[in-house]
Amino acid sequence: MSDHDDLDAPATTSIDLIDEAKLLLIDGHSMAYRAFFALPVENFATTDGQPTNAVYGFTSMLINLIRDEKPTHVFVAWDRSGPTFRTEQYAAYKGTRSASPEEFRGQVPLIHEVLGALNIPHLGIDGIEADDILATITDHAERRGAEVLVCSGDRDTFQLVSDQVTVLYPRKGVSDLARMTPAAVSEKYGVPPQRYPDLAALVGETSDNLPGVPGVGPKTAAKWITTYDGLDNVVASADAITGKAGESLRTHLAQVIMNRQINGLLRDVETALTLDDLARVPIDREAVHQVFDALQFRVLRDRLLQMLPEDEAAAEDVEDLALTVTDLAPGALGGWLAERAGQELGLDVAGKAVQGGGDAWAVAIADDGGTSVAIDLATVENADLDALGAWLADPAAAIAVHDAKATSHALSGRGLTLAGVTLDTLLAAYLCHPDQRTYDLGDLAVRYLQRELPSGVDAAADGMLDIGLDGDPFGGRAAAARAVAVHELAEPLRTDLASRGATALMGQVELPVLATLVGMERAGIAADVPYFSGLESEFDAAVERAALGAYEAIGHEVNLGSPKQLQEVLFVELDMPKTRKTKTGWTTDADALADLFARTEHPFLGNLLAHREAIRLRQTVEGLLKSVAPDGRIHTTFQQTVAATGRLSSTDPNLQNIPIRTAEGYRIREGFVVGEGYEGLLTADYSQIEMRIMAHLSSDEGLIDAFQSGEDLHRYVGSRVFRVEPAEVTSAMRAKIKAMSYGLAYGLSAFGLSKQLSISAGEAKGLMDDYFERFGGVRDYLTGVVDEARGEGWTSTILGRRRYLPDLTSDNRQRREMAERMALNAPIQGSAADIVKVAMIGVTSELERRDLGSRLLLQVHDELVLEVAPGEREEVTELVREQMAAAADLEVPLDVSVGFGRSWRDAGH
Repeated sequence: MSDHDDLDAPATTSIDLIDEAKLLLIDGHSMAYRAFFALPVENFATTDGQPTNAVYGFTSMLINLIRDEKPTHVFVAWDRSGPTFRTEQYAAYKGTRSASPEEFRGQVPLIHEVLGALNIPHLGIDGIEADDILATITDHAERRGAEVLVCSGDRDTFQLVSDQVTVLYPRKGVSDLARMTPAAVSEKYGVPPQRYPDLAALVGETSDNLPGVPGVGPKTAAKWITTYDGLDNVVASADAITGKAGESLRTHLAQVIMNRQINGLLRDVETALTLDDLARVPIDREAVHQVFDALQFRVLRDRLLQMLPEDEAAAEDVEDLALTVTDLAPGALGGWLAERAGQELGLDVAGKAVQGGGDAWAVAIADDGGTSVAIDLATVENADLDALGAWLADPAAAIAVHDAKATSHALSGRGLTLAGVTLDTLLAAYLCHPDQRTYDLGDLAVRYLQRELPSGVDAAADGMLDIGLDGDPFGGRAAAARAVAVHELAEPLRTDLASRGATALMGQVELPVLATLVGMERAGIAADVPYFSGLESEFDAAVERAALGAYEAIGHEVNLGSPKQLQEVLFVELDMPKTRKTKTGWTTDADALADLFARTEHPFLGNLLAHREAIRLRQTVEGLLKSVAPDGRIHTTFQQTVAATGRLSSTDPNLQNIPIRTAEGYRIREGFVVGEGYEGLLTADYSQIEMRIMAHLSSDEGLIDAFQSGEDLHRYVGSRVFRVEPAEVTSAMRAKIKAMSYGLAYGLSAFGLSKQLSISAGEAKGLMDDYFERFGGVRDYLTGVVDEARGEGWTSTILGRRRYLPDLTSDNRQRREMAERMALNAPIQGSAADIVKVAMIGVTSELERRDLGSRLLLQVHDELVLEVAPGEREEVTELVREQMAAAADLEVPLDVSVGFGRSWRDAGH
């Protein structure tokens, strides 16, 4: 840069020294590229298919550097595409480098988003390389007395090393960084840092396509540079250097001089940056959540946020929440609550949430004045406990709480019932930001209130609210601070809900179904432990049989869990067709091996696939056995805030992970049985609910007629597409139509359909074209929903649940296409999820209204499982059919199938 004032004052005796500063400079492209190859791309991708290995590796390295080095200033420089002054000077510069992989190029903008969320300045300049930007900034920072760390995989940066400048050079990946100090450079190369470019000019740099002097290695080059005091003198004395090396030098002098002109870094790049611009500032928490959620970097976000108490929690623009904890005389709680009748009060509980009965030890309640009362449940007077219990159980009470389900479980161990919830800040945040992965109360306070929870009050996680302060063993003050935060969050969250059209979803769907889920989690489902134990042994034996079969097929044993050994067997020993190439060799993932088996039918592959499946089934059964509670039942946890589409998920254990409509899946379901005192299990699910929603949303007359005809849907549609009578539709035709019909609802492309059906892409496209010719309403709907979402920025379900898709307008093709698939998928899958929730609410409400003993136990995808009390089978069957059919008013009827039996399998239909 020609004007040094852009970064600081010229080097004069009056310069303002910043000797306490520590500047971290990063060569963005260099380190991102190394991260890409350090982490297998096939192991790092979002659920929507966006590769993230380079973003993950780079972000992890950045977090580690900030944590370990504690820089006061940070900056990232980028290379820009296009020619540079070096390529203009030497056309072959970097000419041997292959093009960056497509999976890498799409991740660079994502790294820019991460840096933006972290408020870390970054810059690229046309025609200038990143190292030149870093050299310029290094030069000025050094003259101002700052310590500088330069993180780069380019050895040219070694010329910057000095007593104040250290280069962090990656030895392996991006996690193992060598500290290149003056002593380290001299020891490794035999010359001081300022003369490293001289050595590189003589030896050459393969990565930059700069050829060196043939026959001259680093030792010879270092000897010449030392003997003749620098490269200029080596060149001037070339005639005096004897031997073949000297002759080679004289022959290639022009290349050496060119190399030296090219490898010298610029120190006067023009940039508007000032050193103050590089000072660290607090991260943008909301942006961090948005970006890290989109990338699904939960662990990295946790690592990042763990640094904040030291680095940023006391930022000037974020104040602590005010906290006033009032003392009440014994027996005064009832009066305190009565004085606040009509107010919505904030509630928090310190304790452990367990479905079968939690362990709460402190309760805090906050009022409109910001005052909170904290109650130690171990020492509270009976009169106060009674007043608290009556208030919590009053459906007319107005209570705001964060994570009402976990709170309800925590209270249940004390015999307390939570009934009057009018707002759950966790659910509200989820409805406003459905693509986020966590909704921590402390983060919501910063986002909506611009205030921190008081220092020492950490966030609850995984249903645990047992955070207390020193000297506050029962967690009262922690609960009090959280109760105040919940109370203050209610108004801004309601405003946000209203602006996003989600108020009705909160009041009529999410809060009511939450109460239903509490009952389901507490009830659990009975498990036949001896049966599961026997099944575990069978699957264990199947693992052994498959392994022996695999060994027999090749004549020797091999580690079936080792990709490296499998590659050796498949592609060397058996000389099979190659699969997709990865950094570690040819892939041996499940899809690739299934495709390979379909092509070769080799018994080794058949046994290998059977081995993997048997291991998966055994692990599933092992997990179920470990999950059986002392009451003999399995209590899964239903998550409301995981899927952006609104679908519920099941964890600990995941009962949605049990295979559907397979022999093994049926066998596992056999172990879920009716509990003591009940007559049997009843299952009910919707028939083809996604296609019925498609018919409703598209208003396609042909599809509506298909449902109203009462015939088999896929056979009817197949007859229209293939232009034959329904009776002439073969099983193969029907399978193609079924795959395509459901695929269209999930954004399946012609290429995806061709892979799924093992047909050519041309045949798949023709099939889709014929389908759309007969069902034009579907075509128009699918096109329109994407266009509308691109204009609005979001899609919506029948009940108004929004999915925000900013990437619909992204310049990144991969991200844009993924967003388009989400736009197709979200209204249909989300509407199905909403309908199932409404059905669950209707079923449980009607069971309660009729005072029946039967109860809802499980929801798995579109299926409900109930435990039926003696004598109630007929009434409950009718009740379930009615409530599920009435859950939505569609253009086509909702068809419900019901089954009954001793086990989940027997109740199938």
